[in-house]
Amino acid sequence: MQIRLNPVTLITGAGSGIGAGCAQDLARKSSGGLLLADIDDAALSAVADDLDAAGVSPERISTLAFDVTDMARWAQAAAFIQAQYGRLDWAVVNTGAANGKPAESDLVDWGRTTSAQLEATIQSLRTIMPLMARNAQGGAIVVTTAAAAIKAEPLTPNSAPGLLQVMRAASREAAHSNVRINAIAPGGPDTPMWNDMPWFQDLVRETGNESAAFDKIAHMQRPIARYAQGGDVARLIVMLLAEEAPITGATLVVDGGGAL
Repeated sequence: MQIRLNPVTLITGAGSGIGAGCAQDLARKSSGGLLLADIDDAALSAVADDLDAAGVSPERISTLAFDVTDMARWAQAAAFIQAQYGRLDWAVVNTGAANGKPAESDLVDWGRTTSAQLEATIQSLRTIMPLMARNAQGGAIVVTTAAAAIKAEPLTPNSAPGLLQVMRAASREAAHSNVRINAIAPGGPDTPMWNDMPWFQDLVRETGNESAAFDKIAHMQRPIARYAQGGDVARLIVMLLAEEAPITGATLVVDGGGAL
């Protein structure tokens, strides 16, 4: 993966779950610097401390605590990245836990946005794409969503399907700047979001542990190989960022076949 010199990486939602897992994997490869963004300042500091303790933290690392639905704060972040790092090569747009009020966006004409996650993704791309377009080598972005985005079933009230359309439109817009944008759609990764679901906690108590709970979920409707774990998703995100991957506008579903 390390073809370009001193790459700089930005990860949003880096305070927990998939974002924190990506920080562990990408810290080793981001020799030009690593930026971690999340609304939770304490969680960001803990992730940065963990990277340092593991001996994988790059020489330059920054934590940016702000609401990723806020365009004004994104403008400040862009100015900081340009002034302190001078470039941005890779980004993981992980907005699954985004909070905030949806606002209008002019990335493309999507009309009214439907959730904080969708708005956060749009605002993130609006900032990151121009930063990467300045690079002679362009850049690569991976957007995280959920396997539910591609299920052939009545849509649930979430932003996943719309988020994939945003990703595809943005990838087309960015292609002329050599900026690749793809999505990864895990099903059931072991992230803290599961802890907010009472039915899942009941299932953990019933089965004895989280691993057994996921196994039972896997066989409720259809058998699957296994649910993706956070480490699985992080490794595949690194693959999509790699220069050797001539892929853009694609969605990689990582759910063991659960969405079939």
